[in-house]
Amino acid sequence: MSTELDPIPTEVPANTAAPAKTEAPNPETPNTGTPNPASPTDASAGTSPTPSSGGPPADPAPSSAPGQAAGQPGHAGLKKKNINGVVLVATMGALAFGFDTGVISGAIPFLKLPTADGGLALSPNMVGWVTSSLVLGAAFGGILSGGLADRNGRKKTLLVLAALFIIGALGTSLAPTAAVMVIFRFILGLAVGGASATVPVFIGELAPTHIRGPLVARNELTIVTGQLLAYTTNAVIANVFPGHPHAWRFMLVLCTLPALALFFGTFHLTESPRWLVSKGRRDDAEKVLWQLRHDDDVSEELNALEKHVQWTRREASTSFFDDLRVPWMRRITLIGIALAFLSQMTGVNSVMYYAPMILIDTGLGTNVALVATIGNGVVAVCSVAFGSIVLLPRFRRRPMLLIGQIGVTCALALIGAMFTVIAPGPTRAYLVLAFMMLFLFFMQGFVAVIFWLMLAEIFPLRIRGKAMGLAVFANWMADFLVASLFPPLEAALGGNLFFIFAAINFATIFFYLKFIPETKGRSLEQLEEDFAMHGRALPESP
Repeated sequence: MSTELDPIPTEVPANTAAPAKTEAPNPETPNTGTPNPASPTDASAGTSPTPSSGGPPADPAPSSAPGQAAGQPGHAGLKKKNINGVVLVATMGALAFGFDTGVISGAIPFLKLPTADGGLALSPNMVGWVTSSLVLGAAFGGILSGGLADRNGRKKTLLVLAALFIIGALGTSLAPTAAVMVIFRFILGLAVGGASATVPVFIGELAPTHIRGPLVARNELTIVTGQLLAYTTNAVIANVFPGHPHAWRFMLVLCTLPALALFFGTFHLTESPRWLVSKGRRDDAEKVLWQLRHDDDVSEELNALEKHVQWTRREASTSFFDDLRVPWMRRITLIGIALAFLSQMTGVNSVMYYAPMILIDTGLGTNVALVATIGNGVVAVCSVAFGSIVLLPRFRRRPMLLIGQIGVTCALALIGAMFTVIAPGPTRAYLVLAFMMLFLFFMQGFVAVIFWLMLAEIFPLRIRGKAMGLAVFANWMADFLVASLFPPLEAALGGNLFFIFAAINFATIFFYLKFIPETKGRSLEQLEEDFAMHGRALPESP
């Protein structure tokens, strides 16, 4: 099977969704686990279905007469909002996510120092716990934030997450012991996981269909930008305050800055119109759409959105687990969970969290290693931008994922080889750094860009929210596994550990070849029909 990047100029662009159908489904159609052919398209992708509370609800009646502009009476005193500004504020959650996950890489060398020198005397095992406690918190934060967002709204959830970011950042920077550090890193992780689940969904629900893809992609770009900023400030602090006993505290307290930006910026955000409609607040949703759209008449979009919500209620089963008894739904849910888990088993966060420690082991000094790590951040940002802006609109998802996975596997093997065949010193250090950058190019430019997008595309509408929550949980649990085990394994095996990562990723290639479908240019309903009719994920686009 070819994995070449064949241009497909005739396909629908990746960020364009099919127009939502406005016809209501037949209320007499039984719920058998197969997709309703009259179902609307992905106007509310990434949201969970609302359980049915009885018989099929009646179609919503428009609140205004046909042709009446939504920007007329009832919107006095409201001002138009720039969607880019709203997205910028929302992505402060992604910036805090990136900064908090990246900053620990520079703090670890100082945290390992004896307490007399200002450190916390962390052992390799405790280094793993300090790092992975955030990741463990993120796994649960991702699941808990989904329920909070559904009950109280996306905007209030972001406000809670901002408060957790601030508490966690202050707590870690003032931690007197390793145990206290682990507790506050876990709190910080709740915020990180919540942001990873809430921010992209919030942006997707605010954005117009034709630009939803590029706007949601800013989330991933902002995450790696936050990591780059963390690497840069780490290097500046280490070199401006050489030998300072509390350098790591200066690094960690800077995490409050993006958190404060998110906290105060949230007060100026709108609520998600989809969430407002799901709560029966049609008039409020209309006001939000009027603020965010250039066209004053938003009645057509609002009516389609409300009919979509009503259809979702009709199609919902009594429970998520009942849906999973349908074989094709269970199969695609497991594929999505595996995709999320395996994307972290690339070992990407062993590079993002422990790059300075890896480079120090090659023979570099601490400050030089921190400066060199900035290069990893630059490569990550440029790779995500290249993958999302240049490659994604032009090429298919599946070949991009496979080529990225092959590149990741080769880069990991080369890193391991450098530790094996070259003696410690500058040559080995810079070759390891070069292959780490090659790894990040394939990981961030291909795999990372694709896997989050595919997770949003492959799950059936009525289980999308809960299935996505399980996938995010699996992703963070794999991250926890890597983050907690890497320090002791690296101390025991040295560079040979990268051969283990390479072997895992080599096997992952065959999993992707067999199970991952092509989703580009196909509506979510077409994908559901394929899965339902064939009982499996189709390997190629029809």
